[in-house]
Amino acid sequence: MPRIVTVLLALTIDLTLGDPPNRFHPVVLMGHWLTAGRHLAPLQKRFWFGAGWITAGIALFSIPFWKLENRKLIYPLSFILHPFLLKPVFAYRNLRRRVAEVGAALAANDLPKARQLASQHLVSRETSQLNAGEVAGAAIESLAENITDSLTAPLMYYTIGGLPAAWAYRLINTADAMWGYRTEEFEHLGKFPARLDDLTNWFPARLTAWLLIMAAYLSGEDSVRARQVMLVQHSQTASPNAGWTMSAMAGALGVTLSKRGVYDLTGGPTQPDATTIHRALRIADMGVGLTVSVLITTRLIYMFIRHKKGQ
Repeated sequence: MPRIVTVLLALTIDLTLGDPPNRFHPVVLMGHWLTAGRHLAPLQKRFWFGAGWITAGIALFSIPFWKLENRKLIYPLSFILHPFLLKPVFAYRNLRRRVAEVGAALAANDLPKARQLASQHLVSRETSQLNAGEVAGAAIESLAENITDSLTAPLMYYTIGGLPAAWAYRLINTADAMWGYRTEEFEHLGKFPARLDDLTNWFPARLTAWLLIMAAYLSGEDSVRARQVMLVQHSQTASPNAGWTMSAMAGALGVTLSKRGVYDLTGGPTQPDATTIHRALRIADMGVGLTVSVLITTRLIYMFIRHKKGQ
């Protein structure tokens, strides 16, 4: 089935239906695999165990899709399955909804609820002592960062390598989310997936950042400042990738996005609020549209060149 059609159908499924309940979500299987690896990990040589476990997981969750990509199934069945098999590896509607819920709570002056929503769905930091601006900033940071690994990267790898590549990426990203911590338990066990996640997100993060700048221009925000802030401040975050989209968003909105004692992405002198979250969502929506357009256009150019060479 043409990958362009699959992307559009899967995106339609995401925007209309969203994600299935967690107990039915296929990616939950990845969580079980990683949890099993965590329990089986030895006390010694944990880096090598982690590398082997993640590599085996990539194979485990990619191999089943090879036959689909090689069209070993009859066409009607392949046509039906592809969008539903691509959908679990990305999610924009759910991310957008969670960010909007934080904005709605702040607009209603319900700071405790906004803190709870941010902590429960968007960030791992402690939120109980954050002020309203910091909670709004955390939601915007999560939105900007997660556009990369929740949408751009999985769809990019699908357009390049089909379902096997998309599911391999999702395993890597899930492993980083579950194991990528600098604690005694995960310092060595999670180092391999953390570095692999940095590598696989290197280009998607930068692509997303530049597209957010373009989206800021199309949304009537300050694209010039977004570019300036991004180029100067993208390296402030611990992640080599997250700072690109987060600093671009800070500049576009003209606000400071802060994580206490860690970084200050200074796009402007003020803290964000509920209105700023609404503006960020508008930029994100435009950015998602641009991302899908770029990926589809790139795929069309590739198909055209391949067709010309085959003549």
